[in-house]
Amino acid sequence: MTGTNHLPSQASTHPSAQPLLQVKNLKKYFPIQKGFFRHVLGNVRAVDDVSFFIHEGETLALVGESGCGKTTTSRCILRALTPTSGQMLFGTPDATRVDLAKLTRQELRPLRPQMQLIFQDPYSSLNPRMTLFDIVGEPLLVNGMTNRRERVERVAELLRLVGLRPEFMQRYPHAFSGGQRQRIGIARALALHPRLVVADEPISALDVSVQAQILNLMLDLQKRMNLTYLFVAHNLSVVKHISARVAVMYVGKIVETAETTELFALPKHPYTAALLAAVPVPDPRVKTGSVELKGEVPSPANPPSGCYFHPRCEFAVDVCRREAPAYRERSPGHFVACHRADELKLPGIA
Repeated sequence: MTGTNHLPSQASTHPSAQPLLQVKNLKKYFPIQKGFFRHVLGNVRAVDDVSFFIHEGETLALVGESGCGKTTTSRCILRALTPTSGQMLFGTPDATRVDLAKLTRQELRPLRPQMQLIFQDPYSSLNPRMTLFDIVGEPLLVNGMTNRRERVERVAELLRLVGLRPEFMQRYPHAFSGGQRQRIGIARALALHPRLVVADEPISALDVSVQAQILNLMLDLQKRMNLTYLFVAHNLSVVKHISARVAVMYVGKIVETAETTELFALPKHPYTAALLAAVPVPDPRVKTGSVELKGEVPSPANPPSGCYFHPRCEFAVDVCRREAPAYRERSPGHFVACHRADELKLPGIA
């Protein structure tokens, strides 16, 4: 990524025995309705049988093309959307595990502070009529901190934490740049000491010159506060530097999951190899991979039979068109959904 010469190295993790979040067979279908009586003609399979886990203190990157279901998956985890089916097991501080998918709105309320979101667009995610004090302090007020002096002290602490001056708390969002606004959004997300932070493409709307600063800030905060990130992105050069593991999505399904270093060096799914081949390398002597993506992304309302990727895959054979591949562990920690994963030798990047 241009302009990010000082990007931090891959985040280190110390996995616990039980994952902080374990997603099992998550599905989110949106009905296709027609006519006055809203007859259901079919479903848009935005998230189609997705499974993954995140250990406390680590970063899992969820990557894929636009429209593959990354944001829908993250919204289901935060229960901004109600899943169609599946489990989302979340570890609470008292060592119990709850299924977020089955909780009512009232039952979710005590867990809301533990799961927070960093939005993609720092311009539309901040209310232009509210000051920084009101924006960052609103979660505190909603969750019972009614003493104004305590809120002022906490907001000042949060602003310093993200690299902003406390004197700015009476200013409005229009007085800040895009990078500063995203720092405000991060401060708001951290106000309640969350354990899981979902970052929905948090740097894609920023200038390249400040993207590395925000990434460095997020990694520094992760180390200081033992944060767990679900980092939604489509830029693999960013993912390489911030994540411990990567999950690749295609048309609502996860097709490959592995540790970042292994996935970049030894991809086992043709779609992953094609995404890696598109990553620009800042060295004219280095040749990119030979795997190319052809055709269009299929509609999640009418996905192809068998493997969803087979119409665009140059390695597809008859079984790929007939049967959906099983998503299974091909090597320790490396999960792939491809019939030919064991025989293909796909190019990666160092």
